[in-house]
Amino acid sequence: MPSLGADMEAGVLTKWLVKPGDAVRRGDIVAVVQTEKADVDVEIFATGQIEKIVVSEGEKVPVGAVLATVRVEGEAPASVSPAPAAPAAPAPAPVRPPAAAPDERPRVSPAARRRAEELGVDLSRLQGTGPAGAVTLDDVAKAAVASASPAAAPADRAAAMRRAIAAAMSRSNREIPHYYLGTEIDMGAALEWLAAENAKRGVAERVLPAVLLLKAVALAVREIPEMNGFFADGAFRPSAAVHLGVAISLRGGGLVAPAIHDADRQPLSDLMRGLSDIVARARAGSLKSSEMSDPTLTVTNLGDLGVESVFGVIFPPQVALVGFGRIVERPRVRSGIVVARATVIASLAADHRASDGHRGGRFLAAVDALLQKPEAL
Repeated sequence: MPSLGADMEAGVLTKWLVKPGDAVRRGDIVAVVQTEKADVDVEIFATGQIEKIVVSEGEKVPVGAVLATVRVEGEAPASVSPAPAAPAAPAPAPVRPPAAAPDERPRVSPAARRRAEELGVDLSRLQGTGPAGAVTLDDVAKAAVASASPAAAPADRAAAMRRAIAAAMSRSNREIPHYYLGTEIDMGAALEWLAAENAKRGVAERVLPAVLLLKAVALAVREIPEMNGFFADGAFRPSAAVHLGVAISLRGGGLVAPAIHDADRQPLSDLMRGLSDIVARARAGSLKSSEMSDPTLTVTNLGDLGVESVFGVIFPPQVALVGFGRIVERPRVRSGIVVARATVIASLAADHRASDGHRGGRFLAAVDALLQKPEAL
């Protein structure tokens, strides 16, 4: 079961697209998994033959559980134990025994109590597995996973998504020492160049200003790599690839941030097609597992909602989030004369464990410089 976000603890395997004996190649879609945020197509990362299906359709299993085994040509058959059952039926830990006194309350560690509040778990219904029956973080997590039924109504799934997002953002605020920077970028040159470029294209091939912003961010992290990667096991790990997560609001409520892979290497036309495709598939519920698990840096753009500045929260284990507001005309002074110029406010939320304000400032300066030479994007 792939991890499709920092807030994911388990998923429901809703459909197999392969069976034992089928030949598969790396990148093939082999299954569909339901999470609290979306239904996701699961890709396979090996080439060979499906040897054994370990998890049945409809089963809920924790992240990291084996779903199936694949045999590469020449390999001996594997022996795999059945996947551990996710806390589904037994999972909200058992209700306290009827013999308990009416005013008896379960012992709960402070961390478990905070986590229960974040996830909306009723502590009075849990039987702890810790010392002397204390409710632990693991007990709370299992109960939260079990509470999300795969057959839940859309409203229930939207509420579950909100809880998952809130839990992830609470963790981010708690664990990541954020710092914030913002700058106003003159978009005059970029918009003039884009208007001339789009005039040469058919309607279906035209590029939105948002794509220029994405490409500028993707190229800027080549200069300032501390913004691109993950903080894990107590250390920052830069990523050689630039997989931009794009924050997308869903029609039923909630938010996902799937990745556009290798955004720094894509021409603007390809990046435009990639953005349109990933937005459409996110809202149709047909994202791929690699798109959910691969982002190395996330960009959020609320300009279409009229927002002029955005200061977001980092998606762990990433170390930075870039925000863009609406492009508007503002007064600027040029050669002592006040003129109206189209500008956008760019913001950076970054992890102080991976970078500092000096490097963050250089990153935003690099984004600005790139947008002054749009023909090079």
